[in-house]
Amino acid sequence: MNTGEFDLITHIRARVGQRTDVVLGIGDDAALLQPPAGRQLVITADTLNAGVHFPEATTAHDIGWKALAVNLSDLAAMGAVPAWCTLSLSLPTSDPAWLDGFLDGFLGLAQSHGIALVGGDTTRGPLAIAVTAIGTVEPGRALRRDGACVGDDIWVSGTLGDAAAALHAWPDPSTTLRERLDRPTPRVELGRRLAGIANAALDVSDGLLADLGHLCRASGVGAEVELTQLPASTALATYPLAARIAWQATGGDDYELCFTAPPARRGMLEALGVECDLPLTRIGRIVAGAGVRARDAEGQVWQPARPGYTHF
Repeated sequence: MNTGEFDLITHIRARVGQRTDVVLGIGDDAALLQPPAGRQLVITADTLNAGVHFPEATTAHDIGWKALAVNLSDLAAMGAVPAWCTLSLSLPTSDPAWLDGFLDGFLGLAQSHGIALVGGDTTRGPLAIAVTAIGTVEPGRALRRDGACVGDDIWVSGTLGDAAAALHAWPDPSTTLRERLDRPTPRVELGRRLAGIANAALDVSDGLLADLGHLCRASGVGAEVELTQLPASTALATYPLAARIAWQATGGDDYELCFTAPPARRGMLEALGVECDLPLTRIGRIVAGAGVRARDAEGQVWQPARPGYTHF
C-alpha cells in the first residue's frame, strides 16, 4: 500500500523521540534548536545510495541503522557528542512496512546515542538516504586530521576488513561479517574520550590506507603501517592471509577510528581500551615526509592496486 508524502512525514514524526533543546522539530519549514552554552557545533552529512553503499538485498532495518551510523562515526572522529540529525529519503514507493523497518533501525540507534531527528524531506525516486548529523564539543577539544606529529604512534579501534570480506562473500557471508557490513558500530564514546589524548583522528570509511593518507596530507607528515599488526576478527582470520590483508588495508566500510598519539600516552590508551571494552591496536608510526607506506612481515613495502574506495 502506498501513502502520500505528508502521511509519511506524520508517520515519522509520531515515532521520533524528544530532546529539551529542540524548540521546534518535524513539521515546520525548518527546525529550531537551542545549542548549549559554551559548546561548538560539529556538523556532518552523508548520502547512501542503493547498490553503492549497501547491497540491494539489504533489509530496511539495516539500511536505517547504517544511514545514521556512518554519520555518528564522523561525529565520533571529531570527539563530538551527538545531538540532532535530519533525514532526507528518496523512495521508489511509499511503502509503510518498509518505512517502519527503516525507522526501527534508524531510531533505535538514535535513541541509544541520544540524538533527535528534527527534520528532513521525502521525495520519490531511486532509493537514497541523506542524513545530516550535528553534535557539540568544547571549544578547542575537537579531534582533527591536521594534528599528527612525527614520532606519533598510529592506532585503530576494533578490527578491520570484516565489511569488505562480507561483500566478497556476498550473497552468503557469515553472520558476523554480515553484521559488520550492515550494522557498523560508531565509536562515539571512544571519540569523546580521545580528546586531549590523540593528536589527530578520523574514521575509516573508504579504506585504512586511503583515509590515513588524508590525515597525513592534512598534517604534512608521512606514515608507516605494519600490515602484520592490523587487527582481525575471528571470522576474518579464517581467510587466506593475502586476501585478509587487502581487505583490512584497503577495503573500507569499517567505521573504526584511526588516530595518532605520542608514545608516552600508550599506557593511557591501553587503559582506555579496557574501560571502553574495545581493542585499541598500534599499527604503525608517523614519520617525516609524505604519503603512507605499508610494510609486510619481511619489512618490504606492500603496494596495493588501490589504497581504498573512490566514487569517481
